[in-house]
Amino acid sequence: MRISNSSCLCPVLVCLCFIQRCYGASHHVSAKVPSRNLTKLANGQTEVHHRPKRGWIWNQFFVLEEHFGPEAQYVGKLHSNSDKGDGSVRYILSGEGAGTIFIIDEVTGDIHATKSLDRERKTHYVLHAQALDRNTEEALEPKSEFIIKVQDINDNAPKFPDGPFAATVPEMSEVGTSVMQVTASDADDPTYGNSARIVYSILQGQPYFSIDPKTGIIRTALSEMDREAREHYTVVIQAKDMAGQVGGLSGSTTINITLTDVNDNPPMFPQKNYQLYVPESAQVGKPVGKIKANDEDLGINADIKYSIINSEGANTFSISTERDTREGIISLKKPLNYERKKGYTLHIEGTNTHMDPRFSYLGSFKDTATLKITVGDVDEAPVFSIDHYIMDVYENSPSGTEVGIVMARDPDSRNSPVRYFLDSKEEGIRYFRIDESSGLIRTTQTLDREDMAWHNITVMASEVDNPSLLSHVPVTVQVLDVNDNPPEIATDEEVIVCESSKPGQVIQTVTAVDKDDFANGQRFSFALPSQLPVNPNFTLKDNEDSSASIIARRRRFNHLTQELYELPIVVWDGGEPSLSGTSTLTLRVCPCQRHGRIRMCQGEAFLSSAGLSTGALIAILLCIVILLAIVVLFVTLRRSKKEPLIISEEDIRENVVTYDDEGGGEEDTEAFDIIALRNPAAAEELKFRRDVRPESRKHCVPLRSHRSASVELNKVDVHQFIRQRLVEADMDNSVPPYDSLQTYAYEGQGSPTGSISPLDTPGTQSEQDYNYLDDWGPEFQKLAELYGEADSDVTT
Repeated sequence: MRISNSSCLCPVLVCLCFIQRCYGASHHVSAKVPSRNLTKLANGQTEVHHRPKRGWIWNQFFVLEEHFGPEAQYVGKLHSNSDKGDGSVRYILSGEGAGTIFIIDEVTGDIHATKSLDRERKTHYVLHAQALDRNTEEALEPKSEFIIKVQDINDNAPKFPDGPFAATVPEMSEVGTSVMQVTASDADDPTYGNSARIVYSILQGQPYFSIDPKTGIIRTALSEMDREAREHYTVVIQAKDMAGQVGGLSGSTTINITLTDVNDNPPMFPQKNYQLYVPESAQVGKPVGKIKANDEDLGINADIKYSIINSEGANTFSISTERDTREGIISLKKPLNYERKKGYTLHIEGTNTHMDPRFSYLGSFKDTATLKITVGDVDEAPVFSIDHYIMDVYENSPSGTEVGIVMARDPDSRNSPVRYFLDSKEEGIRYFRIDESSGLIRTTQTLDREDMAWHNITVMASEVDNPSLLSHVPVTVQVLDVNDNPPEIATDEEVIVCESSKPGQVIQTVTAVDKDDFANGQRFSFALPSQLPVNPNFTLKDNEDSSASIIARRRRFNHLTQELYELPIVVWDGGEPSLSGTSTLTLRVCPCQRHGRIRMCQGEAFLSSAGLSTGALIAILLCIVILLAIVVLFVTLRRSKKEPLIISEEDIRENVVTYDDEGGGEEDTEAFDIIALRNPAAAEELKFRRDVRPESRKHCVPLRSHRSASVELNKVDVHQFIRQRLVEADMDNSVPPYDSLQTYAYEGQGSPTGSISPLDTPGTQSEQDYNYLDDWGPEFQKLAELYGEADSDVTT
């Protein structure tokens, strides 16, 4: 069985389909299919193929869009070979739109479209057909799929989705210059007929512009379109489908085209001659007038540069372009003087700064104009002969001494007389006065260069006829120096004399200062006062380089005998006349280190290095006092208990004095009980230390348990005794390991320096040389000085 589509199978058969519907012809074409498949051979015979028969042969159905007829639109017919026409076959339709858009006659198999379709919304529908036995509901044909396509008609007009448009094109462009391209869209099917074939045309905008019918490119149609004559154009473009034929649909859009500017117009001055009045009081660098040339162009094409092309005007005036208004601003380069020149002529030229070579044939893009400037006469303030006066006067000059003179004149032609006076707001009016008529400046009091070396005053001048016009000029007065100050010794610190100073040794070098200036105070001489007796302690040497050296005359000084010495020194300067002054220096004797390396007293050095304030020193002293009080209280309590620290038959104590580089000499002493060295037997009886008591005695072990029974105390060598006590201290577990130092004044044997203990020192003075103590280091420095002083006393 073959089921065919009674509608058009291709676009060419549209008319046949229309005639078929109109005359009610058969709506389907059916063909009997033999039960066997035949193949026609070359000799004209046929060959039978025993293959399964096909009951369905499908083609696409077509239905026109936008159908608004009174009856449903016929689409096509389904037919099966099993259908004998007795109504025993039932046709079923399913898929997209089945039962709503598309309906089928179950008996005849005719398909109709019940609604108007829009191809632009949906182009085709996919459906499924099936033939059933009406009595048994068995499928007579397999279920098959077919497509119903919606056939396009020209129901959409072209549109410009982005319109209206705006475009620009330079003025004076050549014919055919592209402006822009427009594109219209059509929703109809571009593959079927001419429904979407668009042609462009101009409805408005001729003869200035044209458009390509196919591409939609808009071009200029006239040459030399001038922006200055007309700048804006409105162009209406039409797009028509059906290739522009009659009956086609159309759409339009508007394009606003603007001509952009090019430099095709030179600058022009509205007139050729101008006049300007400028008073002679005009300030240099300030604008005095304006001039402007017109340019019909826009933007940088209208930029103008002005210049003065004649030397007479260019030497006195300058011209610049104001950026916003494009005006020429005329300024003054030199002061004007009505009495010298009453007028100027300026030739001014205006030129475009951005040239377009395409329009050079139009001529030079510049223009000139003449400006005549008239100088006006004004009443001017007096003018001083110079801009700044510098004068001088000697110090100590009497009041009324002439300092200098200032001069001013009236620059006007009438030459009015001038009056002078000082600015009352300045301090210089206390020291100077000026003659109103002559401008002579005098002093009002004696000046002192050392008090103020320079004075700044301001002199003002005005015309007698017009006091409101004032002129000012600064005047600087220098006070010259005279030698009126004696020199003095310059010393910022105290002079230190070491106790170990030797005859001829330089104590200190001194210099002098003088309040007078360099010319009178550069050379100084030194000497001791001649009217005083010869100083037995010090002398003075003039180094002839404006300095002098203080030299010791005797050997050794002692600050305990005399700590302070006074030394008067006379100093002469090199001025004319020469002045002298006597200064008295105070010299302090201090126990310096050896070779005089430190020139500061020890007490002062301590305070200086520590940098302690008075409050800190008071706090330290209070702490020391409190500690001393505690020590005294402790000793008092010990004495009240009648319990000495060390039990001994004879309580012999002796001070062992130690010295180091940080100590304070004899004040640093520590007392050590050396009774153990004197009487070892008595010390053995002391079972425990009484100065440190352990918290618990239950673990104490008597010291006798660690002593060898073979040792007899009365025959023990001191060296052996110290070693034994060391072992006992290490073995004693009764007390914690206290941080204590047990000192025994025993030096042992074989010391390279020998014994320095004073225990066995003979009473007579030794003749030994102790200079080797200087090589033992700073710890023995004090001892070396003590023995050195003893040798000096013996020698003396």
